Amino acid sequence: MRRIALIFMGLASIAQADGWERLTGEGIQTALEGRILTYDAAWQEFLPSGRTFYDAGHESWGYWAVRGDTYCSQWPPADGWACYAVDRRGTQIRFIGESGDATVGELRADQDARGVQQ
Repeated sequence: MRRIALIFMGLASIAQADGWERLTGEGIQTALEGRILTYDAAWQEFLPSGRTFYDAGHESWGYWAVRGDTYCSQWPPADGWACYAVDRRGTQIRFIGESGDATVGELRADQDARGVQQ
C-alpha cells in the first residue's frame, strides 16, 4: 500500500510539471458528475446516480464512484472495482492507473445527456 502511495505522489509531481492538476475526491466528483467525456472514438456519461454509460460503437453500462481521492469504476459482468488517480488540464481529464497507464478524455459542455449537440 505504501508503494502505491509513493507511486501516486511521484505521478502528482509529474502531473503538475506539464500543466495537469491532480484532483481530490471533491474535485473528481465536481468534474465528472452529470458530465460527458469524449475520447478518440468513444464517449462516456457519468450520471449522478452512480451509473456510467460508455459508447464506442456499442453500448456498455457500468458504475462509477469517488473513493478517497480516486475515481473508481466497475463494469459488469465483472464485480471488481478499478480505481484511478485523476488529473485535469482545462477541459481535459486524465485517468491514471496504478501501473501509470493513462487515458485522456475531453469534457463536453455543448452536449446533452446522450451526446447530442445542443
